[in-house]
Amino acid sequence: MSWQAYIDTSLVGTGAVDRAAIFSATGDSVWATSPAFNVSPTEMQAVVAAYKDPGNKEGVKKVQSEGLHIAGERFVVLKADDRSVYGKKGREGVVIVKTTQAILVTHYPESVQPGVAANTVEQLGDYLIKVGY
Repeated sequence: MSWQAYIDTSLVGTGAVDRAAIFSATGDSVWATSPAFNVSPTEMQAVVAAYKDPGNKEGVKKVQSEGLHIAGERFVVLKADDRSVYGKKGREGVVIVKTTQAILVTHYPESVQPGVAANTVEQLGDYLIKVGY
């Protein structure tokens, strides 16, 4: 399956997310994206930095105290660990999942429950890790 097919079928096609992009794990290469979802290079480097950040002595990462910008919008970060970053802005949000070689960046609208969006993206992440990506 092509990277664009993962966006069109496994992410946006489920209805659980409305916009998505797949980047290299280093954040410097866009492998696929949905229309009008423009994540800037600066925003991707902030995502990569969030994964590299070990956190302070309480385990709080910088992104959790400062928030995260994706496609020009600021999100409050609710969860940030070695695999996933979850952000929220009002009733919409972002789910970002890192696999071995890729970072899945997704946005869900107000009409979708955060858990449904997270489950969809995490399942694709699990699959990609299982097949070596």
